[in-house]
Amino acid sequence: MAFQSKGGSRERDPVPGEGPGAAAGRCRPEKEEQARDTGDGDRARAPLAGDDPAELRTYTLRKIDTDNGAFDIDFVVHGADGVAGPWAERAEIGEVIPFAGPGGTWAPRPGAARHVFVGDESALPAVAAGVGNLSDEDVADVFLEVSGEDTHVALPVRESVRVHWVHRGDATPGTRLVEAVRAAGADAGEDCEWFVHGVAEMVREMRRFLFVDAGVPRGRVSISGYWRLGMVEDEWQASKREFTAAAEAAEAAGVPGNR
Repeated sequence: MAFQSKGGSRERDPVPGEGPGAAAGRCRPEKEEQARDTGDGDRARAPLAGDDPAELRTYTLRKIDTDNGAFDIDFVVHGADGVAGPWAERAEIGEVIPFAGPGGTWAPRPGAARHVFVGDESALPAVAAGVGNLSDEDVADVFLEVSGEDTHVALPVRESVRVHWVHRGDATPGTRLVEAVRAAGADAGEDCEWFVHGVAEMVREMRRFLFVDAGVPRGRVSISGYWRLGMVEDEWQASKREFTAAAEAAEAAGVPGNR
């Protein structure tokens, strides 16, 4: 996987946003032809309401300049299939994409004794935004799985934020990340907020580890699969509810995670 960072801007209406959940938007990377020049230097964009869901993608706004409404979006490029990755590889300065947002409500809880962020490349922009919204007094551990040392990405860290890079190598995505977090442990009695997002198979194992094995209260965990092995975005979204229901049923039955 590789990252493509694309900048965007709007001459009017600065983009609001605080935490990573509050800074997620939906866009159509291959529908730039829907925008037309109005003649006054601005652009008129076709609304996203009613669009084919197969054409829409949701992304975290990586960096936001609220003074002029500019923002950056990171795209993960992982092959020739899909919508956004191929577009990001060939996109050039000046291209336009319809955009709606931001939305979402998640943000790091002020005053928590510790924060733990867990994710892969797909979650890295949200993790980076979350870490960037921590105060100078906040303590955090960040577990990020990437392909190798040459794919590390700069994060807005400081002394109280410890970053643990997990190199996937040839392993199945998510497996080494789960191993690393399990090795670090989880304490149900600790005032710790968890942010866990990425490949669905990793999320399923993390749910079992946190909720069944460690007994961490669910209210302290933001957890969701961003993608699933062998599926494109639309297939995953169509099956996500069933996948989550099966995970919850296993947790209710007390089925432990893989060790």
